[in-house]
Amino acid sequence: MILGSSVQAQVLQQGEMALVYYAPKNYVALDFEYTIDTYEAGIYARFAEPLLGITDAISETRTEYRLGKANLTTRTVADSRRAYKVLPEKDFPTQLLTIDRKGLLVGYNLPQEQPAHKNNPPAPRCKPAGEDMPALPLTEDQLNAHGEEAKAKAVAKQIFRLRETRMYLLSGELDHAPADGRAMQLVLDELQREEDKLLRLFVGQHKSELQHERLEFLPTENDATERRFLYFSQENGFTSSENIDAAPVTVNLTVHRQKLQPVVVADKQKSKAPLPSQIIYNLPGSADVVVTYNGKTLVERTLPIAQYGVDVPLARELFTGKTLPVIRFDTRTGQVAAIQQ
Repeated sequence: MILGSSVQAQVLQQGEMALVYYAPKNYVALDFEYTIDTYEAGIYARFAEPLLGITDAISETRTEYRLGKANLTTRTVADSRRAYKVLPEKDFPTQLLTIDRKGLLVGYNLPQEQPAHKNNPPAPRCKPAGEDMPALPLTEDQLNAHGEEAKAKAVAKQIFRLRETRMYLLSGELDHAPADGRAMQLVLDELQREEDKLLRLFVGQHKSELQHERLEFLPTENDATERRFLYFSQENGFTSSENIDAAPVTVNLTVHRQKLQPVVVADKQKSKAPLPSQIIYNLPGSADVVVTYNGKTLVERTLPIAQYGVDVPLARELFTGKTLPVIRFDTRTGQVAAIQQ
């Protein structure tokens, strides 16, 4: 089935009729997950403790970046320097080969697959009642207040009124309370939302946003080891080495090239040595990739790398029987995924 010698890339001659496909080539792809924390100061932050007894109000607007986990994968493209051609032969039907849009070999003699049905798009998310709604309109005390402290006192007074109303509802002291439990809960929830909006004028607001930074690189071909640096700052996120606050994100890559063991055939058996077919597959190599930041390992994986491998032909005897085999290839690495006789 598999021969013990590698093959070299081929060149299509002018006027030659042939089906051409390519060996795959892999980029190392990194996906970093980081969080952007935005702290927005309350406009009445300095009055939060004397008026409301709040000691943890945000007094300064700032943005912080926190680097989280990382993920390692590969992205596959066709290697234009490793092209192979399949010439028409009487006993080798080239129309049974399946090649994808990139020019990569998918399979041989594959059964026809039914097109997948498209899933219905998800329904749009409805915002809960009261979300992103403005706070209550300014009261007469707030409108007539002069100076920042006076305005803060007016807002604090309104917060206490909302709390008193909620307390009266819960104790049953109001004459015109909601008639049923569901209506009561809606009123209590609305009072709480309005209080939270007014409280943000004192305590400020903290928002966390999850982001992704995706990048990729093509491993060098000649080096056995490779080190690359990115830079991440708590004040600016991913940045350049010129930022004095940035710490390096180190990507270490150790290459393991595929070595093909030669097949030794005795002289008297040379006439029986298997002949190569026109189908070339790849035995991939690999790379150990370790990503670290501030002395901590974010991710560590061994990735198959197609260009560190060798291209080998399948034996011709696979295609000479009465029943043609069904062969599937892994388009990410070019290796044989399955053979069914």
